[in-house]
Amino acid sequence: MVSLEESNKIVAAIKSVSTYDFSDYSEKSFRRRIDKILEDFRMSVDELISRILRDKDFLEQVVREITVNTTELFRDPELWITLKYRILPRFQQNKSIFIWHAGCSSGQEVYSMLILLHELDLFDKAKVFATDLNTEMLEKAKQGEYRYRFNMNYLDNFDKVIKENPYNYEDKKDVAYEKYFDIDKKHDLIIMKPFLRNKPVYRKHDLVNDKNIFYSKFDIIFCRNVIIYFNTKLQNKVLEMFSSNLYRDGYLILGAHESILGPVANNFERTKGIYKKKSY
Repeated sequence: MVSLEESNKIVAAIKSVSTYDFSDYSEKSFRRRIDKILEDFRMSVDELISRILRDKDFLEQVVREITVNTTELFRDPELWITLKYRILPRFQQNKSIFIWHAGCSSGQEVYSMLILLHELDLFDKAKVFATDLNTEMLEKAKQGEYRYRFNMNYLDNFDKVIKENPYNYEDKKDVAYEKYFDIDKKHDLIIMKPFLRNKPVYRKHDLVNDKNIFYSKFDIIFCRNVIIYFNTKLQNKVLEMFSSNLYRDGYLILGAHESILGPVANNFERTKGIYKKKSY
């Protein structure tokens, strides 16, 4: 693994020619990513730094490699079941619902939410925003096309959340996959329907440096499996930003292995990994 000194030199090089700042990323995670980049490009640390400093396109490629992009449709079905039966029904009387997917990666969780909103007749009143640092992932999210064989467990997740009711096993809904996406087995694709693809507003956004860029507060903010790659200082900074941009009684959804520590935790009540902003 690259040394801490080498890692710091790479962070400094990136910062000197861009607005990207990885100083508060998890040290081990960042160094592992750099190791992979050095191996993939067959470079030394000095060669990597030299090219970062002179090649803007290469810099963007390196940033894309550093940022983690793993997600799936209805990932952790239990979370989505809780949203379906315990959280989203509370917004039935709202005139609008503002939702921000921060660090949306390739968009599968954005589509999960859109499908759930549609099933609960909340789709039309929802304003959905999705952001990521990685512009390549944002383009993939906009396209809404995913490998079928690689993601076949999507269908199992879909069944658990959309078709079944764990609170009443006799209550089963026959929702066709084709209502929301087409499956093209020949070309190994799952393709989201246009009405889903056209709904979100996608923007590039850097959680390290940027504030809320949408000039709106939110009822729900998703940021799953992102802050786990930040150190404690940066986690707290980002969580404070989320807290200040949530309505009272709004919800912050983190990853299964993420939690809120430090003073900002006093702003929330936790229920099954879902953080509700206190109303006072």
